[in-house]
Amino acid sequence: MTPIYLDYNATTPIAGEVAQAMKPYLEEYFGNPSSLHSFGAKARLAVENARCQVAALLNCHPDEIIFTSGGSESNNFAIKGAAWAYRHKGNHIITSAVEHPAVLEVCKFLQKQGFQLTILPVDEFGMVDVLSVEKAITPQTILLSIMHANNEVGTIQPIEAISEIARRHGILFHSDAAQSVGKIPVDVQALNVDLLSVAGHKLYAPKGVGVLFIRRGIQLEKLIHGANHEQNLRAGTENVVEIVGLGKACEIAMRDLENNSVHFCRMRDRLYRGIKNKVESVLLNGHPEMRLPNTLSLSFPSMEANTLLSELTDIAASAGAACHSEDVSVSSVLQAMKIPIEYAMGTIRFSTGRMTTETEIDTAVEMITKTVERLMPSLSEKDNSGMISCENVKLTQFTHGLGCGCKLGKKELEKILIQLPQANHPDVLVNASTSDDAAVYRITNELAIVQTVDFFTPLVDDAYHFGAIAAANALSDIYAMGARPLFALNIACFPSKRLPLEILQQILKGAGDKAAEAGIGILGGHTIEDNEPKFGMVVTGSINPEKILTNSNARVGDLLILTKPIGTGIIATATKHGLASADITGRAIGIMSELNKNAAEVMAQFQVNACTDISGFGLLGHLLEMTRASETDAELYLNAVPFIKGVEALVVNQSVSGGTLSNKEYVTPFVEWNSVPEITRILLCDAQTSGGLLISIPEAQSENLLKNLHDKGITQAAIIGKIFRKGNGAIKLSLK
Repeated sequence: MTPIYLDYNATTPIAGEVAQAMKPYLEEYFGNPSSLHSFGAKARLAVENARCQVAALLNCHPDEIIFTSGGSESNNFAIKGAAWAYRHKGNHIITSAVEHPAVLEVCKFLQKQGFQLTILPVDEFGMVDVLSVEKAITPQTILLSIMHANNEVGTIQPIEAISEIARRHGILFHSDAAQSVGKIPVDVQALNVDLLSVAGHKLYAPKGVGVLFIRRGIQLEKLIHGANHEQNLRAGTENVVEIVGLGKACEIAMRDLENNSVHFCRMRDRLYRGIKNKVESVLLNGHPEMRLPNTLSLSFPSMEANTLLSELTDIAASAGAACHSEDVSVSSVLQAMKIPIEYAMGTIRFSTGRMTTETEIDTAVEMITKTVERLMPSLSEKDNSGMISCENVKLTQFTHGLGCGCKLGKKELEKILIQLPQANHPDVLVNASTSDDAAVYRITNELAIVQTVDFFTPLVDDAYHFGAIAAANALSDIYAMGARPLFALNIACFPSKRLPLEILQQILKGAGDKAAEAGIGILGGHTIEDNEPKFGMVVTGSINPEKILTNSNARVGDLLILTKPIGTGIIATATKHGLASADITGRAIGIMSELNKNAAEVMAQFQVNACTDISGFGLLGHLLEMTRASETDAELYLNAVPFIKGVEALVVNQSVSGGTLSNKEYVTPFVEWNSVPEITRILLCDAQTSGGLLISIPEAQSENLLKNLHDKGITQAAIIGKIFRKGNGAIKLSLK
């Protein structure tokens, strides 16, 4: 079916009339508006016509309209420009706890520059108390910034009352109206604001264009310096084609405002009634009356919003809370409104638009309520009505974290583990104290048992590949210790009410085939019902106690060899969000599915001092475990580290997991970054799944080990650094 778009607060499509108005300025009228010839004159006339169209919608003078690149720039210009221009009068700024980050982050930036900041609380509806505004004002207050309508819950703030207070105290008043323009009347004379921000893509104009209304007589310090464009307030050649589009969109919004507002509201309320009739426990967020006509924020109790949205693959909406690998984050708006956590976690924002139809709403109601009834135990018997078919399952859409990137943050984990007693039995040869890959217990003088456990959420869409990767990852810990695997047990969490059991069968088959490749059997396991699929294995192996490899015996002079390229965490994140090509996803699957068996067999022929495998803590995180446990310092050769081809572009696309960012934060105090670019830092900290072995070996043997690895088909193995001195675990990055 055609997906149903209910996320108009995120962005709107370009209206057909807008596209038609823009077309001549794409194909014919290409002149620079600052040029004096006829080509420039046509462009200039188009810009000024658009300025008049915007001014008409806002009820202001055309010269009070300044074109920007969007709402964020408008907010930055208004707040920074006013703060710096009026600093001689004071340094206090007042804003609210429910502002968009494009306001809150700007205010917090200015706070670092010496400005005083007051963030006003809101009530349970997300509304600012007018009296609290007056109480917050001091003789140093120079600026108020309160949004017109909230982007998440739709609450419309009492702007007229607040502006009266601002006028009385001689304070500038800015309002972010990105969400309100085109949905409700936005008359700057009635609102009595000094500065007002508009974002084009929220009212059916293109992305990348916006407006800042600056009332006559208000002085702002420029942010962008250069030529005297936009009345010498914003340098840079005007974006004519998008300005034309914004002007036309404002003209249409003014013409159709009343009809659109009625339609938005009718569709919103039809959606709410339909859901409320079936799910009585759902909570409506925002003011019940003073709310944008198109915005519906609903909280489903005891449910995670991303879990619900992952099921609703044919509905586009936004979650009000996100579950990351290292924490759960509820939006600052919901926190400010003090929505109980059991509700806040299940918050979804639906927003209707011009193209929303009754048929779409009714279909959405049916899909949403059926899914909620299936996922909410109190509403459903344990049946599989509406179960998704195996052919349509994309496992990464049923999970929040991905693979080993779901590990708890290293810093948080250490706080817990340090308080627990360590096993000190004489036959315990390796325990958790050294952050090694597995535990080792001596049976006899010639035999020790090596045991490890690892499980995680899907990081690929295909169930069979997920099972194979999870098995390869669990087996890797055995190989990294220099041991031989003996058998395994499965661990599975499975949402039988969300996914058909055939998916679990495919996961187990993938794991079984990989175990067979390792020469072992899976002798049993344990499964539990869970709302999110997870899979892994307990693997038991054997080793001579004299031949155990740990990460704590790296020696000065050793070279470091890595057997697989890195970047799988970035690729998995990009795959989940539909940003990775089939080619790069296939490469990552191949790398993660490859056993470290051959590398371990080659390694066994040499005098290896230390070894670990690279997984959730990233290359730098696992190298740091090795250097700290060995009381050494290491140098990493950046130019030698193998990255999966094409992964850098995905970092630029922001396909970075929370686990990777947590890794970077953890290792930073120990790493000499020097001038290493941010993209490389992220890759070095990327949370890997079923990564390669990191081997610390005497320099004299390193080239032979590398050659043997290459001969065995491990062609991307590389010498990536060295242990260069005794120390406290520091890692130096160089270009050698």
